[in-house]
This record gives sequence, C-alpha cells and structure tokens, in this order.
Amino acid sequence: MKAYVFPGQGSQFTGMGKDLYENSELAKSLFEQANEILGFRITDIMFEGTVDELKETKVTQPAVFLHSVILAKTLGENFQPEMVAGHSLGEFSALVANGTLSFEDGLILVSKRALAMQKACELKPSIMAAVIGLEDHIVEDICNSIDGVVAANYNCPGQLVISGELHAVELACEKMKEAGAVRALLLHVGGGFHSPMMEPAREELAAAIEATTFATPICPVYQNVTATAVSDPNEIKKNLIIQLTAPVKWTQSIQQMVADGATLFTEVGPGKVLARVIGKIDKGVVTAHA
Repeated sequence: MKAYVFPGQGSQFTGMGKDLYENSELAKSLFEQANEILGFRITDIMFEGTVDELKETKVTQPAVFLHSVILAKTLGENFQPEMVAGHSLGEFSALVANGTLSFEDGLILVSKRALAMQKACELKPSIMAAVIGLEDHIVEDICNSIDGVVAANYNCPGQLVISGELHAVELACEKMKEAGAVRALLLHVGGGFHSPMMEPAREELAAAIEATTFATPICPVYQNVTATAVSDPNEIKKNLIIQLTAPVKWTQSIQQMVADGATLFTEVGPGKVLARVIGKIDKGVVTAHA
C-alpha cells in the first residue's frame, strides 16, 4: 500500500517551492492565492528570505504547509494515497492531501495555529530538547519525576523530544545525560510545543477548527494523537485540537501503518527528515521523496 507522509516545522529552507512556482502554472496559481489569503507575500520569504525570516513561526508553518500541499497537487494522477500521516504541522498537509480539508481552509487554519502558538510561547519561557540514545520508558520516567516537562515527539527508537518550561527541560536534560543519553540538547524552536504550555493556543485553535468544514477523506489519516487510522471527520477534528498539547506519536504511527499494509512511504514536502526516521523505525519498508 502507498503511504504519503508530510513534514513539520524545521524542514524549511531558503528557496523552498521556487522550482514549483517557476515550472508549474498550477503551483504558481496556488502560491499567489496563498499570498492573497495570508495578506502578505509569503512566496518572497520562501524563495529569497533569510534563515531567520523563515524561522518565524507565523512564516514557517504556512511555508512548510504550502510547499507540501502544492507539491502533492502538482503530482496529478501519480498522487493516489491509500493512507496519509503528517508530523505535527504536517498533519494539516495530510488532511488537505486526503480531501478532509480544502486548500484554503487548511492554509487559514495553519496560519491561525502558527499565530496562536507564537502568542502562547510569549506568555512563559518554554523550550524543547532532543534526547538521543535512551529508551522511551527511561525518558518518560525522568519527565514524570520533574514538574513542567513532558515527552513530546516520539520520532524514532532512541530519538525522543521533550518539551515544557525552560528550567524544567534544562534539568531534565541533565538527568537524561546522567541516565546515559548520548545527547540531550536544547532545540532552537519558538517554545514548548506539544506540551501543556500550548494550552492557550489549543483553546484558540479549537474555535477555528470547530467552525471549519471537514469532509470525509478519500483515505485514512494516521493521527499524531492516536497513532491509528482515522476517517471520521468529527474524530479527526477532536484529535487535531488535542494535538497541540499532546505528544506526537510518530514512531507508533509508522509502526501501525506498516502493520496495516504500508510498504512504500513517500515524503511530500521540504527536506528528507521523515524518510530517514522511517528507515530507522522499520528497515524493511521502502522510502521515497516526491
């Protein structure tokens, strides 16, 4: 079965999407539509902006979304997913790809999500950190022993991201190293995503999601919150709202997709991070990039 996966924040790069814009009339039209919806020329930042300009959450999230979704739309008849999944932000790209959301609604929600998360980050200092070389249960035990930090992204075996209040994450990193972690390092991100620190953003995004039409998809999405196949629009909505404060179960999602018959995983969007981690989760599957 053909599975398509969509990357999240962190996969952006200067020049992203420029080749699509220049070589596809459909892509050019969609990019220009996006500029109008957002109220600023995000294409200028994507194609020519600095690394720092691209790092702004209000830019990064819609930029990665646009690159992924427009790339998928230019594939035409070659794009026939039997299952989809997206890492964090990438879940919105996946939901446009499988027909749950329209292009316009997906972009509006991603933009609102980005702004809400930015505001939540400004309320209290928070951060994320990557922990390399420890079993999941050890990372979870250490997080459970410290108030203000949680396991946030289960990327692949031996690679887990933690998130929360700044000092709590710093303390957790020290304990991870003491427990034998190869590395435990703070990440250069806007704040403590996928933790209770995002509660204000979750409340704000919930209203926008509830007011948006979600259609029945052409194939199931394996959602971050449940790591299971979901096709019911109301359940998809609920899980999408919870996602902001809950961990991204990427390892578990890929394992479930393989168990359900996925043999080829194609990454659609900027970068090749997901293809690499999928190879670490299951060495028996084939990965590709659109």
